[in-house]
Amino acid sequence: MTKDKEPTPGQVGDGELMIEAVGLCKFYGPFAAVNDVTFSVPRRQVCAFLGPNGAGKSTTMKLLTGFLAPTKGSIAIAGHDMQENRIKGSEHIGYLPENGPLYEEMTPRSALSYLGRARGLSVAAKRDRMNFVAEKCDLSEVWNKPISKLSRGFRQRVGMAQALLHDPDVLILDEPTSGLDPNQLVGIRNLIRELGESKTVLLSTHILQEVEFLCSRVVLIDQGRLVFDELIGEMGARDAMEEKFHQLTGFQPQTVSAAK
Repeated sequence: MTKDKEPTPGQVGDGELMIEAVGLCKFYGPFAAVNDVTFSVPRRQVCAFLGPNGAGKSTTMKLLTGFLAPTKGSIAIAGHDMQENRIKGSEHIGYLPENGPLYEEMTPRSALSYLGRARGLSVAAKRDRMNFVAEKCDLSEVWNKPISKLSRGFRQRVGMAQALLHDPDVLILDEPTSGLDPNQLVGIRNLIRELGESKTVLLSTHILQEVEFLCSRVVLIDQGRLVFDELIGEMGARDAMEEKFHQLTGFQPQTVSAAK
């Protein structure tokens, strides 16, 4: 684990660990939402972060981004310790939370312009990045409409756009395709796959087809503990992947008897 260390030019490259979590714990009184989770993700990898509802996925993602402070353990993003140097580490993160809040009185254009200024982008860089995310997230149709008037799918795409706006090295995406229609799904999945060629992506999803299409590795937690961390091939093809998921999370599917 690299602590309190500033990366030097040339240090960031393929194989560098862009996300490092060591002994990560989050306790709420006696309840352990996350318990002794250790894993790392290198540059140029799309890693699926799986688990049943209530397993601790969203809590872990909030810990990684610095939104929550861990009870125990350590986190580094692009070599920056998130407890000692959270602001510097956050500069490398694009975070899409599940059902993330948006400025509903603003339009996508005005919201992203505001967020670009908050991120410290220059006028030219902000203009270029806004054009990029408007195209990649297919927002031109609603660019000047109030966010309060947008469908859930378009809101999700605005959230994705804000995560990409500052061109981060690390993307932490919590259910990024939630609420999208089939056409929008294809666009966002292709975008995530493209981004994974140069960035680190930690992707939480319940859609195993998405995992098979996008990811090269799977990290799975259950009841706050890490229970699987392997390349995607170790999960098997889609049907075997579902069976493996059930096995690792202790789920026994009920057999439905045919009506007599």
